[in-house]
Amino acid sequence: MPAPRPHVLLSAAVSIDGRLDDAGPERLLLSNAEDFDRVDRERAASDAILVGGNTLRRDNPRLLVNSAERRAARQAAGRPPYPLKVTLSASGELPAGLNFWHTGGAKVAYTTDAAAPRLRAELAGLAEVVGVGPQVGLGAVLDDLGARGIERLMVEGGGSVHTQFLAQGLADELQLAVAPLLVGQAGAPRFLGTAEFPGGPGRRMRLLEARTVGDVVLLRYAPKESAP
Repeated sequence: MPAPRPHVLLSAAVSIDGRLDDAGPERLLLSNAEDFDRVDRERAASDAILVGGNTLRRDNPRLLVNSAERRAARQAAGRPPYPLKVTLSASGELPAGLNFWHTGGAKVAYTTDAAAPRLRAELAGLAEVVGVGPQVGLGAVLDDLGARGIERLMVEGGGSVHTQFLAQGLADELQLAVAPLLVGQAGAPRFLGTAEFPGGPGRRMRLLEARTVGDVVLLRYAPKESAP
C-alpha cells in the first residue's frame, strides 16, 4: 500500500485587492508582527514547507522556524528543529547561492527528469534533487513526500503554486491573511491565476474560521468541502 499523502495547508498574505506583493524591487510586508508569529507557529507544526521556484528566485526567502522555543519543542518531540524545505521547478533554474539552500535543515528540490542531472550538479551537497517525470506533477510530489513520512505540508507560494494546488483539488486547508492595503499596480503578483477550479464559480467553500490578527483578518477555508 502506498503511503498516504500529506495534509496540505496553503498559506498566503494578500492585500484587499488580492495581491501578494507590489511591483517594486523590495518585498511589501503585508502581515504584522502578530501574524508573522502565527505563520511561524504553523511552520513549527508542519513536517515540510514548500515554495515554488519562481518565489525562491524573486524573494530569496529562508523559510525557517524563527522561534528558538518552537525549535526546541520540535526536538523534544523527536523531530528535527526545522521542517523539511521543499521546492519545485520545471526549468531546474535554482541557483546554489539562494538563501533557501544555506539555512535550516534538509532540503528537497523536485524537477523534471531532463533537468535533474544539471540541478544535481548545481546543488551538490546542498539538497536532494528528485526527478518526477517529464513534468513536475503535484500528485507525484505529494506521493514522494508521503513516502518520506511527511504528514503535514505547508505551502507558502507563490501564486502559480497556490493556483495549481487549488485547481487540482489537492489543498486540504487554505489560510488567507488579508491585510488592510490596496496595491492597485498592474504588475503586482496576484494570489491566484486563471484556472478551472473544482465546482466552478458558483461553488462556495466551507469557512472554518474568521478572526482578526492585529489589523489583519485571517480567513481559514476547507477547499475540498462545500458550504452547507
